[in-house]
Amino acid sequence: MSNSVSLPRNTNQALGIGQFAIDFLSGKLGPGPSDKVLERTRLFHTDSVLCGVSALALQTNAPVVLRKEALGYRAEDPSHAAMVFGSNQGVMPEKAIVANSAAVREWDSNGTNFGFRPEHGHTAGEFGHNDFYPVVIAACQQRGLDGATALKAMVLLDEIRGRLAEVFSLKTYKLDHVVHGAIGSAAVYGALMGASAEEIESAIGMFVAHYIPWRAIRAGKQLSDSKGASAAISTEAAILCMKRSMSGFRGPRDIFRNPEAIWRFFEPTTEGAERWKETGDSPFDLILSHSGDDFAVMGMHFKLGLYEHQSAGALQGAIDLIAAQPQLLANGVDGIKSINIVAYEPAFGIIGNPMKKDPKTRQSADHSMAYIVSTLLRKAGDYVAQHGSLPKGGGAHDEIWKALMLDPWDYQESDSAIFCPDTRALMQKIEFTHGGPEYDAKYPDGIPTSIVITGEDGHAYDSGLVMYPAGHARNTTADLRDILRHKFALMADLALPEGADRQEFIDRFEGIEALDEFGVAALYDFELGSVEGYEAV
Repeated sequence: MSNSVSLPRNTNQALGIGQFAIDFLSGKLGPGPSDKVLERTRLFHTDSVLCGVSALALQTNAPVVLRKEALGYRAEDPSHAAMVFGSNQGVMPEKAIVANSAAVREWDSNGTNFGFRPEHGHTAGEFGHNDFYPVVIAACQQRGLDGATALKAMVLLDEIRGRLAEVFSLKTYKLDHVVHGAIGSAAVYGALMGASAEEIESAIGMFVAHYIPWRAIRAGKQLSDSKGASAAISTEAAILCMKRSMSGFRGPRDIFRNPEAIWRFFEPTTEGAERWKETGDSPFDLILSHSGDDFAVMGMHFKLGLYEHQSAGALQGAIDLIAAQPQLLANGVDGIKSINIVAYEPAFGIIGNPMKKDPKTRQSADHSMAYIVSTLLRKAGDYVAQHGSLPKGGGAHDEIWKALMLDPWDYQESDSAIFCPDTRALMQKIEFTHGGPEYDAKYPDGIPTSIVITGEDGHAYDSGLVMYPAGHARNTTADLRDILRHKFALMADLALPEGADRQEFIDRFEGIEALDEFGVAALYDFELGSVEGYEAV
């Protein structure tokens, strides 16, 4: 028996996604995801919530604005109510979703997918992130569904958006990657709310026809709140489309084969004038898993701190070098003469762009390879100055990952972080080199990066090619759970009021599968902390 469903390019794939979502949640298709898949999804969900609530505790701008907005849209009918982080007040679900998803994404520190499934020839390589779990919780809170259902629905949402990322590269056409997540959100929210396959198809068509976001939100030297809130805002629109569809509004049908929707417009399946005819297939086949181990979430990457995922190879390379050559840190930043980072496209063009060597905001700093690597090395020098040496242990130098983990304080707009003189001095010593076809061909299988650090004596030390850094789905050397425990504790300390039991808080989300409907309803009912002294805007 097959563990997947195929939606061929010559079929109505929007309708197929809707039916798949309904059948997946009902258990009609098979035994469902393995324990390994459920465990990984639990970790991603816990990671996302801790990122979100810590961003709120530190009063970051977009999450605070959108949470306040959501609390102004009270839902009088409990069957139409969902909750924002840190509240038991029922609000309209699309408002809870936009607030919670924006908080989850604010640090840019939760999971990342790479759109890579070579065994099926699906290697479009689109990015995407685990920003959409609040959609599932909102629907389950409305319908009175339990934690096991919620966890399964999270797997489903990641499956739909993850498989779309494998077959269509939105970034190639300057469209934002959140489109895939919004489509998955509409489908899963609709299936949880009892929509028909036709209603889900209508909502997907409506979203694609009316609400496609461009990568303009990510362009420019200094980035805005729109970058972090992109998934949230698009998903809010997708949920509104689903609600309208369930109320009787009908969006465009068969949107993946629509000749003037994004799919065939950018990747025509007919030539010349024939391009505009109604006849024609979508540009891709879609294969969705329903049982076993082979789910999209299994190929998604954990960020072990706050950094753009494309910098993970450089971070691992830098950690490997300073572990092997501790003399590089003996004299702080003065002990390093130069740094050369060799990277693939799109990393070289996006986070290695020379414009990113003078970030002035957190949103820009976390997309600057120069800033990210320089901050790690500066922290390493400070650690050695304080403790005498770097910690040892772990297959990927796990103890160094934990000791130097980049956190929100490293992106504060202050002289101790973004404008730190030592960090700025290191940034000026960094040079980028495009690795060319040799490196480009290895992405998105891995994160092909190497780093050469030249010491003050003129000796150059080369990390060699890094493909699968700690946190990457294909990494086999790091103790992922141990490093994540450190990250979870760090974020919980920021998120909770003084004296709160951080482990009990983490366990609330780690144990989601065992929650009944009342536990899911109260999942976000907790007291948020408030951290003084963080420059959040």
